[in-house]
Amino acid sequence: MALSPASTALADWLVLYNTERPHRRCNLCFFITHCAICYGPIQALVLSLNLHHTWPWSAQSAAMSHPYQRHIDALITNGNRVLLGKESKIRLSLAALFANGHLLINDLPGVGKTMLANLVARMIGLDFQRIQFTSDLLPADITGVSVFNQPHSTFEFHPGPIFAHLILVDEINRATPKTQSALLEAMEENQVSIDGETRPLPSPFFVIATQNPAEQAGTFPLPESQLDRFLLSIELGYPDHQSERRMLQEQDPRITLNSMAPVIGKDDLSGIQQGVSRVHAAGPLLDYLQGIVEYSRTSQRFINGYSPRAAMGILRAAKAWAFIAGRDAVIPEDIQAIIPATLHHLHASAGKISASADILDNVAIP
Repeated sequence: MALSPASTALADWLVLYNTERPHRRCNLCFFITHCAICYGPIQALVLSLNLHHTWPWSAQSAAMSHPYQRHIDALITNGNRVLLGKESKIRLSLAALFANGHLLINDLPGVGKTMLANLVARMIGLDFQRIQFTSDLLPADITGVSVFNQPHSTFEFHPGPIFAHLILVDEINRATPKTQSALLEAMEENQVSIDGETRPLPSPFFVIATQNPAEQAGTFPLPESQLDRFLLSIELGYPDHQSERRMLQEQDPRITLNSMAPVIGKDDLSGIQQGVSRVHAAGPLLDYLQGIVEYSRTSQRFINGYSPRAAMGILRAAKAWAFIAGRDAVIPEDIQAIIPATLHHLHASAGKISASADILDNVAIP
């Protein structure tokens, strides 16, 4: 027996609005009881059989935690020891990496941009290289160069620092646009082309870049094509009063960072990324995301709307945010948490906070 439209709608609603509760199976029982009262016992029986096989909390995924939850909790706990009062920024940073994307950190000097990048690199046991961007840096300083070997009469390629799993690009907008462009192919296609030869980069490959405000001296604004390569862009801001007091009273966070051991390795990261890809996104959730994307393209407030690449990136990041929270399905709050970190894909006529509020206020949850 096929489900009625009303039952299907209610089922989708419960998938969409299911939140992080240890008793969510009880919610399902109450829901089926409600259907039995409203639509009859046969319809409720059919619905329960359908939910058993198709809902995200079926027998295979009913548990609230996954094998990597302990590792993720440890990553956040260790991050909070170094970057005080910035747990949401740490979660966003992890979401970008777990979604196989790149991260841009914007803010004033001295608020912890480089420390956050170093923190993520140290907690994830991958090959790590740091590149300090300056105005005299050349593309070959990043990608590598071929050097002539006179005894063998051949050119030998000497790889640059970009040939690592995790790259910290410090003060990316201090370098000229020519040097910035050396990252375009690497960030999009995980490869670099040098001397007519394409060379693959290690997998996984992540770029964490820090950027100073554009109005500061000696900066070159990133072009839109470069900004679009970053999945998420965050700002740290000043610490709150309590966190800053702890910072002044306790051990220097840099000492804590230097003594920190990796929490996960390459295999764990691969498993987390596979888990993120399996997080469920219900139809109404996709309707909500498409509504946000379409609003950004039609609103007079934005010069450019979200591109298809940005839309897919938002979904991946929302799945990662849900996975970090221990859920196997995306809810609207996951997308709402991610949206403020995706506004670099747009050109808004006002600041990030008001632009984010404008999107979320004008797009209703289905």
